[in-house]
Amino acid sequence: EYKMSYDLGHSRSYIYNISSGKSLPPMAEFLEICDYFEITPSQFFNDAADNPALLQSAIEELKKLDDDDLMLVISNTCRLNKDK
Repeated sequence: EYKMSYDLGHSRSYIYNISSGKSLPPMAEFLEICDYFEITPSQFFNDAADNPALLQSAIEELKKLDDDDLMLVISNTCRLNKDK
Protein backbone atom coordinates (compact mmCIF):
# COMPACT_ATOMS: atom_id res chain seq x y z
CA GLU A 1 0.00 0.00 0.00
CA TYR A 2 2.76 2.43 0.82
CA LYS A 3 4.42 1.91 -2.60
CA MET A 4 1.16 2.73 -4.35
CA SER A 5 0.75 5.79 -2.10
CA TYR A 6 4.20 7.00 -3.13
CA ASP A 7 3.57 6.14 -6.80
CA LEU A 8 0.47 8.34 -6.69
CA GLY A 9 2.44 11.17 -5.08
CA HIS A 10 1.06 10.92 -1.56
CA SER A 11 2.24 10.07 1.93
CA ARG A 12 2.96 6.49 2.98
CA SER A 13 -0.45 6.07 4.68
CA TYR A 14 -2.64 7.50 1.88
CA ILE A 15 -3.87 4.20 0.38
CA TYR A 16 -4.04 2.54 3.80
CA ASN A 17 -6.44 5.24 4.98
CA ILE A 18 -8.63 4.69 1.93
CA SER A 19 -8.60 0.88 2.08
CA SER A 20 -9.32 0.88 5.82
CA GLY A 21 -12.29 3.20 5.38
CA LYS A 22 -10.75 6.10 7.30
CA SER A 23 -11.00 8.39 4.28
CA LEU A 24 -12.32 8.55 0.73
CA PRO A 25 -10.37 9.90 -2.22
CA PRO A 26 -11.63 12.91 -4.17
CA MET A 27 -12.96 12.03 -7.63
CA ALA A 28 -9.74 13.10 -9.38
CA GLU A 29 -7.72 10.84 -7.08
CA PHE A 30 -10.15 7.96 -7.59
CA LEU A 31 -9.61 8.28 -11.34
CA GLU A 32 -5.85 8.22 -10.80
CA ILE A 33 -6.21 5.04 -8.74
CA CYS A 34 -8.18 3.47 -11.60
CA ASP A 35 -5.44 4.54 -14.02
CA TYR A 36 -2.85 3.02 -11.69
CA PHE A 37 -4.61 -0.35 -11.96
CA GLU A 38 -5.33 0.19 -15.68
CA ILE A 39 -9.08 -0.24 -15.20
CA THR A 40 -12.10 1.97 -15.78
CA PRO A 41 -14.26 3.28 -12.92
CA SER A 42 -17.00 0.93 -14.11
CA GLN A 43 -14.65 -2.03 -13.80
CA PHE A 44 -13.62 -0.88 -10.34
CA PHE A 45 -17.21 -1.21 -9.12
CA ASN A 46 -17.97 -4.41 -11.07
CA ASP A 47 -17.69 -7.06 -8.39
CA ALA A 48 -18.58 -9.79 -10.89
CA ALA A 49 -15.14 -9.60 -12.53
CA ASP A 50 -12.37 -11.44 -10.67
CA ASN A 51 -9.58 -9.65 -12.53
CA PRO A 52 -10.82 -6.48 -14.23
CA ALA A 53 -7.40 -5.48 -15.58
CA LEU A 54 -6.95 -8.86 -17.26
CA LEU A 55 -10.49 -8.70 -18.64
CA GLN A 56 -9.85 -5.20 -20.02
CA SER A 57 -6.66 -6.44 -21.68
CA ALA A 58 -8.58 -9.28 -23.34
CA ILE A 59 -11.25 -6.86 -24.57
CA GLU A 60 -8.62 -4.57 -26.09
CA GLU A 61 -7.11 -7.51 -27.98
CA LEU A 62 -10.54 -8.72 -29.14
CA LYS A 63 -11.27 -5.31 -30.65
CA LYS A 64 -8.40 -5.89 -33.09
CA LEU A 65 -9.91 -9.07 -34.57
CA ASP A 66 -12.06 -9.33 -37.68
CA ASP A 67 -15.57 -10.85 -37.51
CA ASP A 68 -14.46 -14.37 -38.47
CA ASP A 69 -11.81 -14.46 -35.76
CA LEU A 70 -14.26 -13.03 -33.21
CA MET A 71 -16.72 -15.81 -34.02
CA LEU A 72 -13.93 -18.35 -33.51
CA VAL A 73 -13.04 -16.85 -30.12
CA ILE A 74 -16.71 -16.84 -29.08
CA SER A 75 -17.10 -20.46 -30.16
CA ASN A 76 -14.01 -21.54 -28.24
CA THR A 77 -15.04 -19.56 -25.16
CA CYS A 78 -18.47 -21.20 -25.17
CA ARG A 79 -16.81 -24.62 -25.46
CA LEU A 80 -14.48 -23.85 -22.53
CA ASN A 81 -17.39 -22.63 -20.37
CA LYS A 82 -19.72 -25.50 -21.30
CA ASP A 83 -19.10 -27.54 -18.15
CA LYS A 84 -18.81 -24.64 -15.71
